[in-house]
Amino acid sequence: MQQFDLSRKLSVELVGTAMLLAVVVGSGIMGERLAGGNVALALLGNTLATGAILVVLILAFGPISGGHFNPAVTAAFLLRREISVADAALYVLAQIAGGLIGMVAAHLMFEEPLIQISTHGRTGPGQWLAEVIATFGLVAAILGTLRWRPEAVAYAVGLFITAGYWFTASTSFANPAVTIARSFTDTFSGIAPGHAPAFIAAQFVGAVVATALFTWLLSPARAPEAAE
Repeated sequence: MQQFDLSRKLSVELVGTAMLLAVVVGSGIMGERLAGGNVALALLGNTLATGAILVVLILAFGPISGGHFNPAVTAAFLLRREISVADAALYVLAQIAGGLIGMVAAHLMFEEPLIQISTHGRTGPGQWLAEVIATFGLVAAILGTLRWRPEAVAYAVGLFITAGYWFTASTSFANPAVTIARSFTDTFSGIAPGHAPAFIAAQFVGAVVATALFTWLLSPARAPEAAE
């Protein structure tokens, strides 16, 4: 596989995360405007757009940077020692910056105020558990598919997040960069800034647990020692 330098990797992590947030926030605004007050219909539009763009982004950019677009995913690969601490920190900064850029781009497209503070409450034990489960499932899907069907990772991620929007109480943020950016949009996809830290903590917990479990599950079994 062709190797790319760090500047190119960081560029696609920033651009990819920006595109992801433009879709998440933009489709939320569009869905809410067109749904006529039907929240389920607005969520469906938001879901389909998000799942679709994840497939596209990972197919297009994955060969360059790995297609993380998510600090929790970067943390998983850091724990597996597949990325250095320094590079992981730069990935996370690029992802956060990209997320904020994408959120602003969505506001510009829909003529919303550029920077907002979300008033959408998303909190409580059920939603925190949902974020643990959502991020666990996302990282598990990535690690498991990478092992057995690496060419299918993009589809696994897109399909998991599509499902996660509907089976989790939190609508499956599963991404600290997304959570931060969504704190600054008071539109359909927003989360109140005061509720974001618990979501982010839950996301990292889910990522760590999934990484530990799948590192054990996918490691080769030791052959029994030959009898002396």
